[in-house]
Amino acid sequence: MASGLGPRLLITGGSGKLGRELVRMWPDSLHPTHQKLDVNNLPSVLSLIRKSEPKVIIHCAALTNVRQCELDRENAWQTNVVGTANLVKGIEEYAQNSMFIHISTACVFHGEKGDYVETDIPYPKNFYSYTKAEAESVVRFSSLKNWLIIRTNFVARVRWPYKKAFTDRYGTYLFTDDVAGAIELLMSKGLCGIVHVCGEEKISMFELAKIMTPDIKPMTLADYTGPPLTMDMSLRSNRIGAFKLTR
Repeated sequence: MASGLGPRLLITGGSGKLGRELVRMWPDSLHPTHQKLDVNNLPSVLSLIRKSEPKVIIHCAALTNVRQCELDRENAWQTNVVGTANLVKGIEEYAQNSMFIHISTACVFHGEKGDYVETDIPYPKNFYSYTKAEAESVVRFSSLKNWLIIRTNFVARVRWPYKKAFTDRYGTYLFTDDVAGAIELLMSKGLCGIVHVCGEEKISMFELAKIMTPDIKPMTLADYTGPPLTMDMSLRSNRIGAFKLTR
């Protein structure tokens, strides 16, 4: 499905961690900068979709910093929820037959039990998670004909951006290039609905960080002060096999 799309593939958030991998995979795609496409600007979104008539839209643009979302809730809501709604409106009006792929997060779940599957009920623990769950609802209850919500949990394949990493927060993590490959596979299969893209292993953030940053220092949630965090973000899928976390 993805081959030969060229500019008929629109990627939002192309400068983000996952967006950069998707642009690397599909360099001929349409991937406007934030300056050229602010998803909060409805006229700009409508104009771009009307002119480009994309066949596939991969929506990665989001505000993901938990602390920032808590401190600036208006901006988080506008970016994560209203921005998604603007794209949905543009597709409904000008690209009804296109596929809309919305990148969501394992953090829509509370994180007390882990191993969440597609049919589990979201229960957000902080404002970031709340906005992502609401954005999912925008997609699910729209009139879009073809949509795919991908819940996943990923980091870039770079040095860990902090001095420490949690030993008691867990997930079925993947690197961004792993997730990009999974998205290509899902597109080729033509899957719709909600799909969990997850790694085969449940590991701690500390174990994940050590892959790219061997000298990372450990910490626990007891050392943390800030908005509430999900403890176990692990996912399972009833729809597709787990993916290998490539080391």
